[in-house]
Amino acid sequence: MNLKDLNKEVDNFRSIKKDTLRDSMVKSIYRQAEDVSKDVVEEETRKTDWDNKIDEILTSPLFGYPIMLLLLGTIFWITITGANYPSQILANILFTIEDYLSTFVLGLGAPEWFHGIVVLGIYRTLAWVISVMLPPMAIFFPLFTLLEDLGYLPRVAFNMDRLFKACGTHGKQALTMCMGFGCNAAGVIACRIIDSPREKIIAIVTNNFVPCNGRFPTLIALSMIFMGGLAASSGGTLLATFVVVGMVLIGIAITLLVSFTLSKTLLKGIPSSFTLELPPYRKPQFGRIIVRSILDRTIFVLGRAIVVAAPAGLVIWILANTYIGELSVLATCANFLDPFARSLGMDGFILMAFILGLPANEIVLPILIMSYLSTGAMLEFESLNELANLFIAQGWTWLTALSTMLFALLHFPCGTTLWTIAKETKNAKWTFFAFLMPTMVAIIVCFVVAQIVMGLGWV
Repeated sequence: MNLKDLNKEVDNFRSIKKDTLRDSMVKSIYRQAEDVSKDVVEEETRKTDWDNKIDEILTSPLFGYPIMLLLLGTIFWITITGANYPSQILANILFTIEDYLSTFVLGLGAPEWFHGIVVLGIYRTLAWVISVMLPPMAIFFPLFTLLEDLGYLPRVAFNMDRLFKACGTHGKQALTMCMGFGCNAAGVIACRIIDSPREKIIAIVTNNFVPCNGRFPTLIALSMIFMGGLAASSGGTLLATFVVVGMVLIGIAITLLVSFTLSKTLLKGIPSSFTLELPPYRKPQFGRIIVRSILDRTIFVLGRAIVVAAPAGLVIWILANTYIGELSVLATCANFLDPFARSLGMDGFILMAFILGLPANEIVLPILIMSYLSTGAMLEFESLNELANLFIAQGWTWLTALSTMLFALLHFPCGTTLWTIAKETKNAKWTFFAFLMPTMVAIIVCFVVAQIVMGLGWV
């Protein structure tokens, strides 16, 4: 570059705003590299650059976001639909084993309380967690890893970079957020790709706002019962689907809003530079996809969930079978929480189910059913119609369902995710903040919605 060209570049840089200086420098470097390449590289035949042509569509402002939502929505649909059958088969197998285990324990002459704690408490909780978590993760993680191996995920980060940069955070947070749809614990682990400690903390504490596979069953069931009306017609199913998609979009919006708030308050700072060189599209290596998704992600996350859920089953059984007067400890606590829960559009049993469901989101509905029926052990209905009749008999309305769905979407992370946050941050303060902050967000959102709906007399 001669002196004249150099002075011209300097004048250009002086006229650039500070926040766009780095982008201009990178563009200049790449432009010069392209010029050098054209001078020294000679192609025998001109081939179509399919990568650039595809990127013009996938990263365009017009088509980039719709295609991204369509792909992620397809993955969700395949995961939810495909997981139903293996989940039911796995549940049948595990609960058949429970029958044999009960016969064995009682055959040894063990007391009823021991059978209740070991079989109805610990084992049944583990059986539910495994049957609900394993199939969706075994489907979602390979599909998500396939997009990663194809080279599409960097395009997602490219599309979302502008939104997260406007929030004062890192564009790579989009990748960790997407991973959270499969499991928030896996999403927290994925935050390792963010180099900035400040932005890594923001990504970790906000990952919980996207629903994981443990919360999808609750969202789907309640949307089908109260929004879809259990309609066999496509209209009811379509409405329920839109409600679930709407919950996902609310979660993404809350993620951006809280990220922006943290970047302007507790975690002030300038967004890290994020120069992303889009890699070429590659043929997926299916062997590596299976190993990475099943062993490194699915089994790893499931193992942590099992460790957390086992003692939870013990505690839940004890609370449901220890009585103070005529009420169990669980019912007594629910009655105490009822006035506060009513202000949020729920009842005390619902709030108690979320508290006891801390170890794993999958057990919230079974705990709630057990609480309403006073059975002393977790159980699950075989059809949504039975569940709908139970909830309606307990005074549920569409507001109760909506508040429960919002609280399920926004409330504190599960025990597995909190454990993962503690391991990743090595800081008790941020682990507690990751528990407290989303809980307060859930309470505020549910309170505002419930008070507006009740104040307008819509229920």
